[in-house]
Amino acid sequence: MKQKRLQQRVKLGAIGIAGMAIPRVLCAAPQAGVNGLAIPGLTGSGSSIPVDIIVLLTLLTLLPAILLAMTPFVRLLVVFHFLRQALGTQSTPTNQTLIGLALFLTYFIMQPLGMEVYRTAIVPLESHQISATEAIGRGSEPLRHFMLRYTRQKDLSLFVELAKEPRPRRPDDLSMRVVIPAYVLSELKAGFQIGTILFFPFLVIDLVVASVTTSVGMMQLPPVVISTPLKILLFVMVDGWNLVVGSLMKSFY
Repeated sequence: MKQKRLQQRVKLGAIGIAGMAIPRVLCAAPQAGVNGLAIPGLTGSGSSIPVDIIVLLTLLTLLPAILLAMTPFVRLLVVFHFLRQALGTQSTPTNQTLIGLALFLTYFIMQPLGMEVYRTAIVPLESHQISATEAIGRGSEPLRHFMLRYTRQKDLSLFVELAKEPRPRRPDDLSMRVVIPAYVLSELKAGFQIGTILFFPFLVIDLVVASVTTSVGMMQLPPVVISTPLKILLFVMVDGWNLVVGSLMKSFY
């Protein structure tokens, strides 16, 4: 028994010595690596992550939110949310369905603008005719014109004042720092206005059903149980989705 314990201690001591020797060997010969290959992070080369990669990964994470804020996606999604609340269907259509529909409608609206950006900025950049900075400047111009077309002057004045920038002679002189938040505010206001208008017909149905059930004395039956099928039936009979989507799309043309 004592011999077995002594052998186990000798083995553990050998493993510990080997474990302590490995980092020293790697530090003494950083270029050796394993089987002649350099190990990033352990060897001398590639031990630090470039700052450019961190910035690029951060931008890739935020890019979807930035692009969606600069497109009609905000207005479309707000209107669809109000419509679902007005119908009284809390989870139908699902969030994934509404987001997918809003994304495809956004692509339909922005596709001509994307082609223009590709033609004026990306094609010259790929052919090495302009630099990346010039490509960003050229690509932002069509997007600036699009956002200014649907941005209220009141919102632009607010952010010009907050940014403490000189009053521009023309809208094209405004920086994207001012145009983007002003555009988002304008789109939110437009979405809430359209959603409020959509609410009124369904609100009338709710009021009528509630007054009828109260006058008849049907206190045990919630008015929502009767008004929800009536609202859905009315919406289907007038082809509501076609009217709503058609009106939204025409508001951008």
